[in-house]
Amino acid sequence: MKVLVANLGSTSFKYRLFDMPAEVQLARGGIDRIGGEQSHCFVEIGEHREEHEQNVPDHAAAVNLCLSQLTNSEWGCLESADEVAGIGFKAVFAGNMSGVRLVEETLLTKMEALSDIAPAHNPPYARAMRQLRQAFPEIPLVAALETAFHETIPPENRTYAIPFQWDEEYEVKRWGFHGASHRYIGSRMAELTGKDDLKVISCHLGGSSSLCAMHGGVSKANSLGMSPQTGLPHNNRVGDFDPFALPVLQKATGKSLEELLEDLSSKGGLLGMSGLSGDCRDLEEAAANGHERAQLALGVFHSAIRHYLGGYMTVLGGVDAIVFTGGIGENSVSLREKVCSNLEWAGIRLDPERNQNASEESQIQADDSNVQIWVVPTNEEIVVARQTVETIEGRA
Repeated sequence: MKVLVANLGSTSFKYRLFDMPAEVQLARGGIDRIGGEQSHCFVEIGEHREEHEQNVPDHAAAVNLCLSQLTNSEWGCLESADEVAGIGFKAVFAGNMSGVRLVEETLLTKMEALSDIAPAHNPPYARAMRQLRQAFPEIPLVAALETAFHETIPPENRTYAIPFQWDEEYEVKRWGFHGASHRYIGSRMAELTGKDDLKVISCHLGGSSSLCAMHGGVSKANSLGMSPQTGLPHNNRVGDFDPFALPVLQKATGKSLEELLEDLSSKGGLLGMSGLSGDCRDLEEAAANGHERAQLALGVFHSAIRHYLGGYMTVLGGVDAIVFTGGIGENSVSLREKVCSNLEWAGIRLDPERNQNASEESQIQADDSNVQIWVVPTNEEIVVARQTVETIEGRA
């Protein structure tokens, strides 16, 4: 079964094609600047790679281009687009309509109604899904909601201290996100260690970041809350923030609530603190050269990670393994060093040389560490591919 997994942005479409259930990646590609005068397109199939510029007006046209690439007579991997059994989406938020489900009108309406919660994610996904349903009615579309993995979190770790009616009637709770990534880390750690009852803290650190406490691959807590703007500071999103500061800011700046929320979701985080960049690579270079606000931004980020790390050791009653994943988690030697520093009291000791030389799937703890420390690249796409297959087969 051939499954296409789509990762969408407002002006981007990235994809991977898998042969399931063998889980062989047959192709990957993407289109950026959709809707602009010229879109940047790339594709990798086997040893063939090409990049070019062309006009791609919308996401339906992007999928058409993708299918033409996959069926190219010279270097494509499909004889016909009919071989695509389904398209899976790493969708973000639909409130109580969580889980993994076929894309239909009720789901799309719900996602659109909740766009204020995930403004960078829900609008492009709902818009693209509508385009694709119309353009390719014969191909099943499957939405794997990021909140699905966290449905196992107990009420005491999901409930805000708010009027209970808000939880019951308005779906205000700690939903948690990055579900595909944390699910992958949980299952992969069981494979790597041969143990299926591990207490794992997964640190997904990238443009958007979160920590997840898992026991036996089951989510027990996640640092993201009602929206993807919460928890740790993100590249340009605020993270945890006191809502009672908003009236103060309204009076001081003359801005509306909507304008302030836009600032918090696009001008906050590492970018807002540093005034320089939301990219950790830029900040680490600037901090090394004495840039004080870059140093501050990184310090706040490291402290927030350690805050949740310590809390999640309490949630789990200890920890067997800490896993760093995501673009920052996998690549930042200094971040891993800062996060794991002075934790010998908890049996956590990093090996500096192993940390420096970590690549792919690596253990980086010292020999006398009681807790394993891993660097493991995540694979959200294969999780969505698996879920897509299960949903399509369950529909038959």
